[in-house]
Amino acid sequence: MQTKFTLGLTAGLVAAYAATQLSRARLGISFDNRVVMITRGSRGLGLVIARIFVDEGARVVLLARDLDELARAREDLESRGRGDVMTLRCDVRRRAEVRAAVDAVIDRWRGIDVLINDAGIIQVGPLDNMLHEDFENAMATHFWGPLHLILEIAPIMRHRRFGRIVNISSIGGKIAVPHLAPYCASKFALTGLSDAIRAELDPYGIRVTTVTPGLMRTGSPVNAQFKGQHDAEYTWFKLASSIPGLSIAAERAARKIVEACRYGDPALSITAAAKAAIVADAIAPAAVARAMMLVTRTLPSPNGLTGNTVKKGIENEAKTRWSPSLVTRLSDNAAIANNEI
Repeated sequence: MQTKFTLGLTAGLVAAYAATQLSRARLGISFDNRVVMITRGSRGLGLVIARIFVDEGARVVLLARDLDELARAREDLESRGRGDVMTLRCDVRRRAEVRAAVDAVIDRWRGIDVLINDAGIIQVGPLDNMLHEDFENAMATHFWGPLHLILEIAPIMRHRRFGRIVNISSIGGKIAVPHLAPYCASKFALTGLSDAIRAELDPYGIRVTTVTPGLMRTGSPVNAQFKGQHDAEYTWFKLASSIPGLSIAAERAARKIVEACRYGDPALSITAAAKAAIVADAIAPAAVARAMMLVTRTLPSPNGLTGNTVKKGIENEAKTRWSPSLVTRLSDNAAIANNEI
């Protein structure tokens, strides 16, 4: 009796999995000639994602605030010999600039098929050294920015009965991590927004994907913002972002994101460590909370008023004996390859 039940359950699970895969396959799309808008597409993960779309023949629009970064990114993408590239200076925190950017794309290509919300900022340091402005900036970048774009682009997609929206949140948008309070608070908001709009946009043919990656080797620590004991905060953050196994190569993460976008997957978590943490938090939230309390005790302490000053990662590079080093080599190489420096 027990054996029959087990066999029946196994057969049912296999059938359900097969049906899910067949349904997913029917949703797959080609990106050839699709118009793909990527925020912060000038460097880091956004640029790596843009390369994949260009290689598939997409018309790629990069939004970023730095014109020099945009120029280098455009040259990088055009050297690949496929797709069309458009670059626009845009601060996604300002809705008027978002509206102008969307209008410019519509004037040129008459539509937007895919939106990748990747614009981000990360402030690392103890809560004692975080100011109200740090939280405002994080929320403006991670929540209001994506919302501005969604409010402008979703009506266009709804009219065409087709669209893909990918919101790149973070494991920090599922589990709060110490010394990343503004980042986690704003990423939680983005995760909630992305999950909330998914069901309501689905009837119009718009598939929304929420991505919650763990640590990735994009090279971004050099552009992150640090407070408190600046060099000590930079050291632990860069080391954690560089170690294989704990982090994932930007190219692997980008391929997973593009494939999730292709099939309109509802959600994607990246890295085994991130997936395990999410499961652990769902099963034993109190234990995970206590673990985070223990982690906090190992991190650098606050640094008085001096610690309220923001320093970019690159400013701390010369003050840590761990970077550059063999341990951080992969992250250092990624920073060069992905236009972070």
